[in-house]
Amino acid sequence: MTKHILETPVEYLKGIGPVRAEMLRKETEVSTFGELLHYYPFRYVDRSKFYTVSDIDSESAWLQLKGKITAMQTIGAGRTSRLVMTFRDKTGETELVWFQGAKWIREKVTVGKEYVIFGKPNLFNGRYNFTHPDIEPAGDEMQVPNEPLQPYYSTSEKLKSRGFTPANFVRIMRTLIAQVQYSIPETLSQTLILAIKLMPRSEALVNIHFPRDPYALAKAQERLKFDELFFIQLQLLRLKYVRMEKVKGRVFGLIGNHFNDFYHQNLPFELTGAQKKVVKEIRADLGSGKQMNRLLQGDVGSGKTLVALMAMLIALDNGCQACLMAPTEILANQHFKTITKMLDGLPVEVALLTGSTKKAARKGLHENLQKGSLHILIGTHALIEDAVQFGNLGLVVIDEQHRFGVAQRARLWEKSEIPPHILVMTATPIPRTLAMTLYGDLDVSVIDELPPGRKPVKTYHFYEKDRLKVFRFMKEQIALGRQIYVVYPIINESDKLELQDLMDGLDTVSRYFPLPEYHISIVHGQLKAGEKESEMKRFLEKLTQIMVATTVIEVGVDVPNASVMVIENAERFGLSQLHQLRGRVGRGADQSHCILMSSYKLTSDGRKRLDTMVRTTDGFEIAEVDLHLRGPGDLQGTQQSGLVGLKLASLVKDEKLLKIAREFAHRTLTDDPRLEKPENQPMVIHLQRSEFDWGKIS
Repeated sequence: MTKHILETPVEYLKGIGPVRAEMLRKETEVSTFGELLHYYPFRYVDRSKFYTVSDIDSESAWLQLKGKITAMQTIGAGRTSRLVMTFRDKTGETELVWFQGAKWIREKVTVGKEYVIFGKPNLFNGRYNFTHPDIEPAGDEMQVPNEPLQPYYSTSEKLKSRGFTPANFVRIMRTLIAQVQYSIPETLSQTLILAIKLMPRSEALVNIHFPRDPYALAKAQERLKFDELFFIQLQLLRLKYVRMEKVKGRVFGLIGNHFNDFYHQNLPFELTGAQKKVVKEIRADLGSGKQMNRLLQGDVGSGKTLVALMAMLIALDNGCQACLMAPTEILANQHFKTITKMLDGLPVEVALLTGSTKKAARKGLHENLQKGSLHILIGTHALIEDAVQFGNLGLVVIDEQHRFGVAQRARLWEKSEIPPHILVMTATPIPRTLAMTLYGDLDVSVIDELPPGRKPVKTYHFYEKDRLKVFRFMKEQIALGRQIYVVYPIINESDKLELQDLMDGLDTVSRYFPLPEYHISIVHGQLKAGEKESEMKRFLEKLTQIMVATTVIEVGVDVPNASVMVIENAERFGLSQLHQLRGRVGRGADQSHCILMSSYKLTSDGRKRLDTMVRTTDGFEIAEVDLHLRGPGDLQGTQQSGLVGLKLASLVKDEKLLKIAREFAHRTLTDDPRLEKPENQPMVIHLQRSEFDWGKIS
C-alpha cells in the first residue's frame, strides 16, 4: 500500500532535516507531515500593529514593539543567572529578561541593531519588563500582507535553540501547507458536511494555521472540533452496536427464590423510585439475550450495592455465579460485610478473596468456586489471577471501574466461555458530556435519590478564627454519642504548601480532646495495612470518638454513627474529592454535618469550590462545576483530555457540538451500521488510519 504524503517523516520537509526532526519528535511527539499539520497554533495575534514603550500600561496584553538593543549583560552566576537587555525606541526604554536559553539568545542578538520584540509586559519593582519575549531582526517579521491573524505555536527553549523560533515555525508551516494542502483527504461524507454546514477539511486545516479572517478561523475550529468529537462517538457507538450484534448474552429469564426471598424477607428498606427504575433496566438487559454493559452512577450512600446484589441474585436464580471486584481491600471488605449481612439467613454462599487471604483458605475457595457451590465471590485484583476459575460465571460487577485497567477487566470477563453480563458502578458523579465521551458505549443508569430516613448533610465553611467554636460543636456531638472524622491533606509538614499537617493537627486535637475522656484513631497512607485496619476497627466499634486521617478514608469503612466530617485546608481539595469525603457521613438516620476549614487566602476557584459545597449536596451539580473549574483532566484521577485525544475540542465549552456529533454518529450508524455505503468510505479510511487506542475509553 502506497504511503500517503501525510505519513512522510518531517525530516524531509524543507527547513527541518534529521537533527531538527529528532528534536521536534522529542519535544512535541511530532514525527510526520500529518502530525505537524495537526500541531495547531495555541493563539493568534494581530501582528500588523506596532506599539511603543510609552504605550505599555497595566492593561497591556501581548505587544509588538520595534527598536534597538542598546545594552546587554548577564547578571548573577550559575543557575540563578539571567540575561538582561535594554530595549529602546523613540519613546523610552524597557528591559528584556531571559532566565533560560541565554547563551543562544546572546549569540543571536547584536547590540546597536534594530529588532522587533513580541511579548507580555510584567511589572517588576515599579518598572515594566518583558520576560522571554520573541525577538527577531527588524525586517524579518512574520507578518505577510492580507493575513490579519498571526499564528503562534508552542515552542521551548530547546526547540528555539534548534531554529524553531516563532518566526521559523510559521515559515515551516507555510512550507508544509504549500506541499500538502491539495492532498488532504476528506474524512466525512458530503451528506454530513452539507447537513451541518461544515467547512471542508482541507480548507479547515489551512485556515486553522493561516486564517483569512476571524470568521474563517471560527469555521475551521468548528470543523476540526466536530471531527474530534464525531469520531470518538462513532467509535464508541460502533463498539456498542457490534457488541449488541455479535456478543450474545446469557438469557436470565427466571426471577426465582433467591431474588424473591431476598426481596420479601431481607430487603433492609423500601427501594427508592430511582432504585426500582434501575433494577427494572437491569432486569430488561439480563433477559434480552444481549450482553449487558451498564454503568450505574449514584452518590455515596445512594444504594448502588443493594441494586448490584439484586442483579447478582437474578444470576443465581438462573444457575450462574456472580463476582464483585473492588479497587482496594478496605472497599472489598466493606462490600463483603454489607452483602453477607443483607443475605443473612438465605442459602447463598459468599466469599472474600484479597491479597491478604491465607493460602489454606484460598485452596478451599478455589475448589468451591469451580464446583459452583460458591455463589458470589467478592474481591480485589486477586479475582483476575489465573488460579481463580469459576464454574459458571454469569455476572461481573465492577466498583469504581476507573481504577482498573482495560486489560485487568478483560481478564475477568474471559473467565467464562459465554461473556458474562457487566455492571460497572461509580460513586463519582460524572457530568453528561464526560459520560458521553468516556462511557459512550455503555448504557447508563442513575440513582439520584437517597434511601428513606437519610437526611442531606449540612455543610458549613469556617476560618481558623472559628476553631474553638468548631471544637465546642464537636464536643456537643460526641456528648450525643456521635463520632467525628477530621481529615488533613498531607501527613508531614511541608514548608512549600504551608498546610496544617496531620501530625500537627493530631497534637492540637489531642490537647482539646484529652484522655481519658476522649479516644482518637489515626489513619494515613503510611500505616501498614494491619495497623490501618486495627485503627478503623476501633472507630467502627465506637472505642474511639474521633478519627484523624488523610484522604485514605475517602473510600473506606461505612460508619453510620459518624455524623461530623471536618476537612482541614479544604481549599486544597478538588470538588470531587470534597464531595467523596462528605459522603463518609450522613449514612445513618441522625443529622450529619460537614465543616470545611480554610485559610483566608482563597483563590477565586477555591472560594467557588467551597461555596458550591455549602450550597448543594447534588453530586451531579458538583461534578458540572468541577468540570468547568478543572476541565476534564483529572475528574477521576486520570488525564482524560489526553485519554480521549482532544486537541481543540473542550468537553466544557463544546457541549452543544458534542451532542450534535453524537446525534449524527448515531444517525450514520442507524442508516449504515457497517459503514459500507460509498459515501461513508472517507470515514472508514480515517478510522483505519487512526492510531488511537479506543479501548482506553470504555
